[in-house]
Amino acid sequence: MAEITPSPGGSFPEKEKNGLERPGSGHSSVEGDVRASRCPEYDFERQKLAEGEAAFHQLGWKRLTVVLIVTAVALGSLSLPAAFSALGMVLGVIVSVSMGLLAMYCSYVVGQVKVKYPHIAHYTDAGRMMFGKWGYIIMTIMFVLQLTFTTASHVLTGAIMFGNLTDNGACTVVFAVVSGILLFLLAIPPTFSEMAILGYIDFVSIIGAIGITIIATGVQAHSAEGGLAAVTWSAYPREGLTLHEGFIAVTNIVFAYSYALCQFSFMDEMHTPTDYPKAIFTLGIFEIFLYTLTGALVYAFVGHDVQAPALLSAGPMMSKVAFGVALPVIYISGSINTVVCARYIHGEWFKDSVIRYVNTPMGWITWIGVDAAITLLAFIIAEAIPFFSPLLAICAAIFLSGFTFYFPAIMWFMFIKEGKWTGWNLVLGALNVVAFIVGMTILGLGTYSAVEDIKIRYDTGAVGKSFGCAPLA
Repeated sequence: MAEITPSPGGSFPEKEKNGLERPGSGHSSVEGDVRASRCPEYDFERQKLAEGEAAFHQLGWKRLTVVLIVTAVALGSLSLPAAFSALGMVLGVIVSVSMGLLAMYCSYVVGQVKVKYPHIAHYTDAGRMMFGKWGYIIMTIMFVLQLTFTTASHVLTGAIMFGNLTDNGACTVVFAVVSGILLFLLAIPPTFSEMAILGYIDFVSIIGAIGITIIATGVQAHSAEGGLAAVTWSAYPREGLTLHEGFIAVTNIVFAYSYALCQFSFMDEMHTPTDYPKAIFTLGIFEIFLYTLTGALVYAFVGHDVQAPALLSAGPMMSKVAFGVALPVIYISGSINTVVCARYIHGEWFKDSVIRYVNTPMGWITWIGVDAAITLLAFIIAEAIPFFSPLLAICAAIFLSGFTFYFPAIMWFMFIKEGKWTGWNLVLGALNVVAFIVGMTILGLGTYSAVEDIKIRYDTGAVGKSFGCAPLA
């Protein structure tokens, strides 16, 4: 496999040939055409290009940390106590810590690739570098589908929340429509630095919801007959645990650390991309601490009966309070997936036009149109597919296993590793082999487990109806 190296200055030697010219690089064909024609609009367009380039490069490492937290830390973190219930306390902690450390390292590799090849704007460009034209096409399908399906999952989560808050006072489809509208409105800001402002609200929201859940379940356990000693938790895997049940629990933990999907997109907006390790290590350590503590404490307080998300185990009143506090995180974390997807699609369609910067009337019209189309598609997917949750698990197993683990491992061998196989190269080479094996294992067993889950749901009649009014939880 030939190593691809950047030319002096960090540019990619074949970017014109491969169509990988970075939007906003100052060398687009539209600028040349405008200069050549000397049309009266030249000054206006040049001004908008300069403003757009500045607006799309305002992200520092602190705000990068925030948008990564928005992407990674959502209500999915409250599914971890149920994963601990299946795996047992010991294995749950081991999987949570080890997968967190491995995901943090793989994210660091993604950052290394972005710094070395600054023309990469999204993960799709890395796909082209690794596997050529077909790699780009396949990676684009994976990238867009995963982001759209994640937005769809937030449509359903929002519907569950409204159902809980109103005691299922309306048809679930109505709640899903409201969720879709909120997700669309929050996805209108086109830059990640703007989304980072919402991210601070998101952060307070998820910490508040987790804190309420931990405190409420702890008080319940302490007040129950027998107190904490009567809680039925175990250090070891649940008795009678099947392979697919166990691996679904593992994948729930693994996917909570899957933030590398959007990392290229976020880093493309940084004014100092070399600062990215500060964000990666801050996020990684924070996630490991939060996830492990949440999974272990709530499982210890509730036991094997813990629900997913765990705030449903906080009691009727406190679950409503927790859902109310979690409202911002449901929609802000969901909308950032729409923004990443829309930035990719909009940027590709208008890569040779000032429209890509979303600072002209046509830029805003097209941007809002793309946002609306993605949100509408997410709503339809969420409501039309009666087994959406296990289907989402299949997509996560197929797509996120690569984006998080085995693609970074491949990129390290192709683009980062330099010199002979001695010293640190041997250590890092072994670590990347482990990342590749973990990713492929999740791809295989994760897909099997999700398919098996769909089969069991059909066999037990647990599959709902498309666009049904029945409560989701």
